[in-house]
Amino acid sequence: MTTNRNPSLLDAIIPIISLIVMLCVSVILFGSDSSYGPNQIALLLAAGIGAIIGLKNGFKWEELEAAMVDGIKLSLGAVLILLAVGSLIGTWLLAGTVPTLIYYGLQILSPEWFYAASCILCAIVAMSIGSSWTTAATIGVALIGVAAGMDLSAPITAGAIISGAYFGDKLSPLSETTNLAPAVAGTKLFPHIQHMLWTTIPSFVTALVIFLILGLSGDTASDINQVDAYLQILDEKFNIGPMMLVPLVVLVVLAVKKMPAFPAVAIGAIVGAVWAVIFQGDMIQSMLASKLHPILSHIKIVWSTLFSGFSIETGNADLDSLLSGGGMANMMNTVWLIICAMTFGAVLEKVGLLRKFLEVILSMAKSTGSLITSTIATCIGTNIVSSDQYMSIVMPGRMFKEEYERRGLDNVNLSRTLEDGGTITSPLIPWNTCGAYMHSVLKVDPLEYLFFCFFNLINPVLAIIYAYIGFKILRIKPKSAMPKPEAEAMAQCLKNNAIIDRAGAALQYKISRKPVFTGFFYMGIR
Repeated sequence: MTTNRNPSLLDAIIPIISLIVMLCVSVILFGSDSSYGPNQIALLLAAGIGAIIGLKNGFKWEELEAAMVDGIKLSLGAVLILLAVGSLIGTWLLAGTVPTLIYYGLQILSPEWFYAASCILCAIVAMSIGSSWTTAATIGVALIGVAAGMDLSAPITAGAIISGAYFGDKLSPLSETTNLAPAVAGTKLFPHIQHMLWTTIPSFVTALVIFLILGLSGDTASDINQVDAYLQILDEKFNIGPMMLVPLVVLVVLAVKKMPAFPAVAIGAIVGAVWAVIFQGDMIQSMLASKLHPILSHIKIVWSTLFSGFSIETGNADLDSLLSGGGMANMMNTVWLIICAMTFGAVLEKVGLLRKFLEVILSMAKSTGSLITSTIATCIGTNIVSSDQYMSIVMPGRMFKEEYERRGLDNVNLSRTLEDGGTITSPLIPWNTCGAYMHSVLKVDPLEYLFFCFFNLINPVLAIIYAYIGFKILRIKPKSAMPKPEAEAMAQCLKNNAIIDRAGAALQYKISRKPVFTGFFYMGIR
């Protein structure tokens, strides 16, 4: 019987270094197009290197292949959501929902405080519905359009959107990750959220200040003529009005009612399709090119929007690019990236390479500060290697839970650290499911918006500072400890028992000296 050998540290390092080198070469050779195929090849080649190491250590190919399939299965829920979001964006463009949001945004938002306002708006929506993905796909898409109309920076806008979306997602009791982290760490939901406030609120306020400074100090004098031109084109091409926002309201209500993301987004896409037929008849009429019956022609346009997205020609190239997109087909590259990334992560987990890294990290974490820092570093590393946000919470949570308890640290420290290091760093990694998703939706490369996601960057750093200075690091109370009133009552009870015992002993002594009369008297008072 063949036994699998434990990997060495060199075994664990080789696939990681290989992936990093190949990804760097990919960016050098292909630039911003690296995520449209080159990165996928790099991930598959690195997975192959990990598989070779597994075969060397005694694993059979069938085991490795099964691990790859299981890893891909973990991402299928995200893939379904991604495809539904593609359809939603397409139908909401056709229905005038996104154009209406852009139209109102251009009239209401001021360039000076646009970045900060975008961050706050996304935070409110994400906290209400518990989903950073849905927030980015709806409000985020519209804000990117408003930024383009005001000639503002798309990377900074994307950073503001992601900062706000992940702040709201992190603190929302409706969020999956906010429920997952305390479940893995062994604590309760609301103590977990309360403990997160100490790192989350200061990080968010700091990010808002930076966004406000960028807005006030930058060149925010938008071209009024360009804004007016955008407004005129939107008004001519689409039926603009409050009724166009009904699909958004429906989606928010479904999310608040805790409907799962995939059916909620799918229903939002269908409502958008119906709204397009009802309110954007002129737009659909202009797109008809076949001689089919009008009803069939309308069905064909809406159907094609669901799978191939929406495109428009307005005479303004920038606005055409802004108002064209969506569709399941346009999400397939992201699906490809996710599948390749999950394959790589699954191989490394099966062969034990990730576990080897964690063992080395634990051996070096001597103090509380170094333990929490190691946990954050492990969460980030898992996000990079496994390419999955949930794995960055589950795997480090399981590995570090016993160590936190052994050192007398309350489990809320671990649950907060899992979110500080895992949840909010996932969109910063281009090949992570979250990074790939944000790229597909916002049309901004993660390498461009990375340094503007101030909340996502500040929060882990602040958590590490807290760990080393011992601020808001809760300890487990000794099991013998009890509140002061109960302790005093217990002491008094013990004192009374001692008095009774002494009295009983004295009386028993008298009984032994006068057994007849005194003995009967003692039996009577008992």
